[in-house]
Amino acid sequence: MYQILVADAINAEGLQPLLEYKDAVIIEKKVTDPEVELEKIDALLVRSATKVTEELFEKMPQLKIVARAGVGVDNIDVNAATKRGVIVVNAPDGNTISTAEHTFAMMAALMRNIPQAHQSVKNLEWKRNEFVGNELYGKTLGILGMGRIGTELAKRSKAFGMNVQVFDPFLTNERASKLGVQNSSLDEVLEHADIITVHTPLTAETKGLINEKALSKTKKGVYFLNCARGGIIDEDALATFIGNGHVAGAALDVFEVEPPGEYPLFKFDNVIVTPHLGASTREAQLNVATQVAKEVRMFFEDKPVSNSINLPAMSKDIFERIRPFHYLAKQIGSTLSQCINEGIQEISITFSGSVTDLETTYLTKALLSGFFKNRIDIYVNEVNALLTAKERGITVGEKISTNSFGYANCISVTAKSETRQFTIRGTFIDHYGPRIVYLNDFNIDFYPEGNLLYIQHMDRPGVIGRVGKILGDHSINIATMQVGRKQVGGEAIMILSFDKPIDDIAVNKLNELDDIVSMNHILL
Repeated sequence: MYQILVADAINAEGLQPLLEYKDAVIIEKKVTDPEVELEKIDALLVRSATKVTEELFEKMPQLKIVARAGVGVDNIDVNAATKRGVIVVNAPDGNTISTAEHTFAMMAALMRNIPQAHQSVKNLEWKRNEFVGNELYGKTLGILGMGRIGTELAKRSKAFGMNVQVFDPFLTNERASKLGVQNSSLDEVLEHADIITVHTPLTAETKGLINEKALSKTKKGVYFLNCARGGIIDEDALATFIGNGHVAGAALDVFEVEPPGEYPLFKFDNVIVTPHLGASTREAQLNVATQVAKEVRMFFEDKPVSNSINLPAMSKDIFERIRPFHYLAKQIGSTLSQCINEGIQEISITFSGSVTDLETTYLTKALLSGFFKNRIDIYVNEVNALLTAKERGITVGEKISTNSFGYANCISVTAKSETRQFTIRGTFIDHYGPRIVYLNDFNIDFYPEGNLLYIQHMDRPGVIGRVGKILGDHSINIATMQVGRKQVGGEAIMILSFDKPIDDIAVNKLNELDDIVSMNHILL
């Protein structure tokens, strides 16, 4: 049973995919709760309150995946997670609409002095002339960061008759044209925008993006909004420019330190603030919870996740196309590892056919994770597979070939040790699923799953019968059998599958047969 710790308050309805998962136990407690056995936790679900640090990772050696029910992951040490092979996932679009709407609401409230007027009326005042505002129509909105939220905000702003200038290093002119926005440099946005809003992640590059130098380039009377991440705007510099009248006002939902405590910007009447409410709608809380719960369940069902921070991101379409090959690659890697039980110096992987249209590097990592599974004493997955191979002195090669050996797609891998090498080929066939079609010079065809026995023997009459008799004498039922040979009377192999693991007594009896050359028990 997987133990899943939900450390922050997360929508219970959204957790249903995990609550319905029969192989999981859900624990809803803080990471600091003394009743929580951190060393036994397999998955951790958090929002922004829990800080997932390197020290916390050290206390959670079994941890395999961290899920952030939200967009940002600045409360998670992603580098520390990657080193340990822990996948980090988030919900990148679960709160897109809620944050875009909150930003727009903050912008309208800022321009029309709504919070100040509201408080004045509740104080039994009627000062209409003190709260004359500005229209959004015709104003130029500068958006820094044209991701999902920036895009949604641009749509709403254009509906209000605003001009939209965007700074985003990854925005193409073609996409900008389709969205009806002006693709600009940062300096151009700073110089021309009437209102500037930030929608970038908080990174080393974006921290302090709007600093004293940037503020000095803006025109007098500009307004600023931050509903993204605290720290993107230098709060002390902003306070200075509001204080001297250069910046007309600001609306902030996020702060560098939360809660902010004594805050220099609070003294200004033209600064409106909310307590990090961008994602705080019932719909968004349900969306992000459901999204990460599904991701965690997909991971434990050994299916690729689509919203990983430290793995290649992929669209839903690519995700569906790569899924069967991801499974095939892991099974090939695991089979290979159990067939060559000695130190490996080199692993060469070749992709051919239709699989070459996919993210083959991701498949290489999947294959390596299967190879290292149960072979070494650390947890290995697609996140740290290449690093693990490097640390153990294994050279990993990947190439594309036009030779698909007669199949529509093919993954071929060869492992080399000091004394020998072993090659496996596999393919995925529609309606038949993943198949292993080649084992070390033998053509074969079997489904790589379950309890398997790989027997190398001499092709002589009665060998298969004697194997069957021994298994029958031990009440072991053969589910399937596949055989292959190079030539009549020469070397041959058989792959047997069973409904349950074969016991050691039966294996020892099989090893006593004269014509058995070698045997490998493969558990997939």
